[in-house]
Amino acid sequence: MTMDIWSALILGIIEGLTEFLPVSSTGHMILMADLLNLSGDKVKTFEIVVQLGAVLAVAVLYWRKYVDMLRNWKKGRSSAARLSLVHLMLAMIPAVVIGLALHSLIKTYLFGSETVLIGLVAGGVLMIIAERLGKKVTAETVDDISYRQAFGIGLFQCLALWPGFSRSGSTISGGMLLGTSQKAAAEFTFLVSVPIMFAASGLDLYKSRELLSIADTGFFLTGLASSFIVGLLAVVTFMKLIKKIRLSWFAYYRFVIAILYFIFVVR
Repeated sequence: MTMDIWSALILGIIEGLTEFLPVSSTGHMILMADLLNLSGDKVKTFEIVVQLGAVLAVAVLYWRKYVDMLRNWKKGRSSAARLSLVHLMLAMIPAVVIGLALHSLIKTYLFGSETVLIGLVAGGVLMIIAERLGKKVTAETVDDISYRQAFGIGLFQCLALWPGFSRSGSTISGGMLLGTSQKAAAEFTFLVSVPIMFAASGLDLYKSRELLSIADTGFFLTGLASSFIVGLLAVVTFMKLIKKIRLSWFAYYRFVIAILYFIFVVR
């Protein structure tokens, strides 16, 4: 089955709902594409590019924070005592380096349903460990995060290069293990996602440019628009409820999805 407007809409909605929840949006899209019998390099590219819609949602919601960081950067006020562009860069470096080095291997060997199921389970285990063994909170808000914690969260973000692990799941878990509150780790995850995902999607678009044509515009725009709108709603709702939500709840959800998919689809 080839990509059409309806499949693009479905995948866009799934992306918007799951991108910033610790359940792996890429993993969900890969599994759904498998259920819809969608395959090929163009579909893999769509699964990456459609994330831009959700990223734009964060850029819109947090634009004042980005403007504030840019102003402080220009005035030389960046410091470890307040969230700055240095924190974002420290968190981006590990994933950018490893992502560039392993981009082809990741896209060739890890974008399959079986590897996603492994990522869902492994990421869920990490989240339970983080909830139970997390350090005493030293960074209650995102502005309390230190340079060391930012870089450490960036190292955990590398786990998300394995589809199914989840960028937000890995970074929120990493933050909690490094002494940030769940809310601070989640907000930092959102802020870091904008530059790193723009870079990742841009790289994928450039490397896949020969696969795309004008005829693809319709379903790409459909996916981007639906993921943007749903992403806005998902981020606002998640941040309102984050103090009431346990990370382990998402872990158990991941286990259930992995088990059901394995029983009814893989086997």
